[in-house]
Amino acid sequence: MLDDARREAVTALNAWSEDQAEQELTACCASRRWAAALAAGRPYGGWAELAAAATAGIKALRWSDVLEALDAHPRIGDRAAGKSREAEWSRAEQSAAASADAAVLGALARANVEYERRFGHVFLICASGRPAEQILADARRRLGNDAAAEQQEVRTELAGIALLRLERLGQAGVGA
Repeated sequence: MLDDARREAVTALNAWSEDQAEQELTACCASRRWAAALAAGRPYGGWAELAAAATAGIKALRWSDVLEALDAHPRIGDRAAGKSREAEWSRAEQSAAASADAAVLGALARANVEYERRFGHVFLICASGRPAEQILADARRRLGNDAAAEQQEVRTELAGIALLRLERLGQAGVGA
């Protein structure tokens, strides 16, 4: 099933116009520079090539482009508003964390605030399937990072989210 979704994502992405490809890709990562670069790199011969390009593209972004992408992400524990595909995906990705008890959710909210004070942007983590306790432990650990180490972790997490969402483009049959 996952292989089918990945194949469908590559097929759709290769078939879209450049404008549509960029628009659809911004639901996966809100950096316009990343979406444009990925759209311009088509056609992709398969999932491995697309995934490699997506990951390399995030690593190559200027920090200002990463911040643009982060602006589209709600805080961990906050429910993304709206009916957009990106908001729906965000709610699904955070669903495991949302079921935690009030004490853990409160601690996570405090860690979010402390993280934002320290680093100046939202705490980003690929939350899909991860319990709130694990996310909280990662937030606390990452608060000990220096700025350079944290920027690398943010890029890794952003790439993970983008790849997950690229797979979902195929599953949703977007552009079909």
